[in-house]
Amino acid sequence: MIKVGYGITVLSRCMAENSVDGIGSYTNELLNRFYERDDVELVPFGFNTQIPSELLSHNTPVQLGGFAKGALCSGITSLPFLGGEVLSERVDLVHATDHLIPKLRKTPVIATLMDAIPLSHPEWVTYRYRALKNALWRKSSHWADHILTISEYSKSEIETHFGISERKITVIPLAVDQRWFSDISDQTSLEVSKRLKLPKSYYLFVGTLQPRKNVRRVIEAHQSLPSATREEFPLIIVGREGWDSDVADGLKTGRYGDKISWLQYLDLSDLYTVVSLAKSLVFPSLHEGFGLPVLEAMAAGTPVITSNNTSLPEVAGEAALLVDPLDVTDIANAMLKVVSDTLLADTLTAKGVTRARQFTWERCAEETVGVYKNVLGKSA
Repeated sequence: MIKVGYGITVLSRCMAENSVDGIGSYTNELLNRFYERDDVELVPFGFNTQIPSELLSHNTPVQLGGFAKGALCSGITSLPFLGGEVLSERVDLVHATDHLIPKLRKTPVIATLMDAIPLSHPEWVTYRYRALKNALWRKSSHWADHILTISEYSKSEIETHFGISERKITVIPLAVDQRWFSDISDQTSLEVSKRLKLPKSYYLFVGTLQPRKNVRRVIEAHQSLPSATREEFPLIIVGREGWDSDVADGLKTGRYGDKISWLQYLDLSDLYTVVSLAKSLVFPSLHEGFGLPVLEAMAAGTPVITSNNTSLPEVAGEAALLVDPLDVTDIANAMLKVVSDTLLADTLTAKGVTRARQFTWERCAEETVGVYKNVLGKSA
């Protein structure tokens, strides 16, 4: 039995906001798989956060102080985190799932780094004290004995921008929940379509409105389609407002016309339905560490158009149409193909479901435990 100090700070915050996605979803999915195993015992820990009651039913969590203050002190003094010895006494190793990596004296630390985007493209992040936080993030990454990441592309980015040897990095892909493979009942389809005022057929984009997600070019590509195609296949955008304020303002004011609509944030049950009913997911992101919406759409049987860059070809394999995300004409041509070529659409659907089934949370958990055992073997 391996006793693992398991970071739940970001997950706790997501649950408090009733919005578990990204890092929070990863942490939660692995946590649930670990609770089903008999070779792992979790001791959750958090940095100055209110831990939801749902996460208190197993081992009593360890509460550490504020992460920024602790990391800054450790970075300056090279001393371990204050209070870290309390955590170390209860566990064999620590898994920092959420980029919040403590410096400990003797206990091995494994850290999951999803990507290096704040370092490779600082212009795409908006948090305060960006330079200081990025420097602290780079510093804290070296407190880990081993790094987990989610794609070969992210591995290469972490090696470059964090200065971490590839020998210390293991790639374990994300996964898609089995619920995405479920058939949506006719009753549910009708209810959701009516409530959300969905058109009969539509293109779909899913993602926060931020420059990296390339929503502007998706809109431009749709607007360049023949009027009959736009009429038959409007564009639905799903995602939080983010910080692409010009696009958000255009969607709010109707500047892009009545064939483009914005549903903003949807809960998972509605999102399943909206994705499964779409004619195609259009996801030409400029940069992804993985690109989970691609797998989710594939699992739901929806043909996918995505980018030919960063991690996206690695995730999509041969089960999607790949486009140059900087070329509006290329995006538009793919959008036309997927609605005009029934054979192509059916082929993408079949290949997509097969591809998505290769990515399971059980496999992710099994490979993660394998890394735990390997790191403990090396530290023994």
